[in-house]
Amino acid sequence: MPLIPYILLFIHIFFAIIFIGGSFFIWIVVWPASFQISQDEKQRTLMVGKIAKRFAYFTHISLAILVATGLYLGYWYIGGNPANLLHTVGGMLLLSKAILVAVMIITIYGNNIYHGRKITRLAREGKLDQVKRIRRVTHLISFASLGMLIAIVGLAASLQFF
Repeated sequence: MPLIPYILLFIHIFFAIIFIGGSFFIWIVVWPASFQISQDEKQRTLMVGKIAKRFAYFTHISLAILVATGLYLGYWYIGGNPANLLHTVGGMLLLSKAILVAVMIITIYGNNIYHGRKITRLAREGKLDQVKRIRRVTHLISFASLGMLIAIVGLAASLQFF
């Protein structure tokens, strides 16, 4: 019984906790708490932006490790035979998970790159009406990303049964 897949699975789960847990922490704890800290929209936006920027450092590292370990573990899971992605239930679940992970990464980074910097800049400039308009869109995208994270965890858990 090879030990490397189990070590990599532990690493994969550990960094998934950081990535997914941190994402939910930002939305469940940091964002609501920002309203209790200050009613000043500009100050709150800058504060949450600073926290998100700090968290992004860990997000990038976690995501890189998740992708690397996920590729290895996926290859190991299908027994080194890519045809199993289409011909077994577990393989199809794994393929679905991989596609959803790709969509989630594009969604998160696309949203952050396009809207995140814009919101911080507009808040710094005091253009709070524009910030509120953009924020409505980004919140919907962020909540969709959180939904994808839940679905990815569900798919990952279901792989244990096939």
